[in-house]
Amino acid sequence: MEEPIAVAVVGVGHLGRHHLRLAATLSCWRCVGAFDTHRERLAALAAEYRVPALPSLEAAVERCQAAIVATPTVTHREVAEAFLAAGKHVLVEKPLAASVEEGEALVALAETKRVVFGVGHVEFFNPAVQAVLAQEPQPRYLETQRLSPFTRRSLDVDVVLDLMIHDLHIVQALNAGAPIAEIRAVGVPVLSPRVDLANVRLAFTNGCVANLTASRVSSERIRKLRIFATDAYYSVDYGEQSVHAVRLARGEPEPAIVPVPVTVDKAEPLAQEHWAFARRIRGESTPFVTGEAGLAALRAATAIVAAIGTPVLPHERCCAK
Repeated sequence: MEEPIAVAVVGVGHLGRHHLRLAATLSCWRCVGAFDTHRERLAALAAEYRVPALPSLEAAVERCQAAIVATPTVTHREVAEAFLAAGKHVLVEKPLAASVEEGEALVALAETKRVVFGVGHVEFFNPAVQAVLAQEPQPRYLETQRLSPFTRRSLDVDVVLDLMIHDLHIVQALNAGAPIAEIRAVGVPVLSPRVDLANVRLAFTNGCVANLTASRVSSERIRKLRIFATDAYYSVDYGEQSVHAVRLARGEPEPAIVPVPVTVDKAEPLAQEHWAFARRIRGESTPFVTGEAGLAALRAATAIVAAIGTPVLPHERCCAK
């Protein structure tokens, strides 16, 4: 059995605490500690998971072989760069960075240091998504819906960078090697100063068209992906981790639609992401969201935000004449 990898977690907020739970419990890791500028939260979670509460970012860099960065997006470059510059492997939460330029700098540094650099697009590791990717569909049309009730988290970014970026990465994975040729987008703020609801139409160079909707002001939580391929259809429910699939059988005397069994082995996507990161560090070939893939998703999200432009804020609509 291989020795566990020494890992540190930086940022133990809403998502970071789950990263810390897995770093402290999965057999692939030996958690050397966690760091967060929120000292009370850090102390409580470090005690809960029986790991050291580290005094500084420098202490985390010094002790680990690999790091999981779950800090606010605006700090991603600074924090991830500290580990990469020291030759440590890094998994940074999505979006990769606060700007494309910062993301490019991190990807270039990781390449120079020859370390594993990944981005936390956790939905890629949803067993239902992996089951569909294994079918190697050739999509002609895609639909995604990612709807959530309003919360006060992640209001420092538009819904495109908060939620839609998950689906941007997945539709890019389904159209590997085909760049985005056209973007049409609309978005509006509803309960925050930033875009809370967005709809986007993407056209890829291979002819595939994707229609993506993301909302953080929905009355219900919905996570769906529909793939229309030549003679095949797949419907993915992220929450249920289920896939419904059919294909067109061009038989005689007439064509028929027949079910396609797709086996999904349910598992926690975040745990699957951790295992993939550890396996990559060990040199194994496994599905993984590389820094380059995370950068491609960030570029697409940034282009969509630009296509939406500056929306009219709610109070400006009310006061407009």
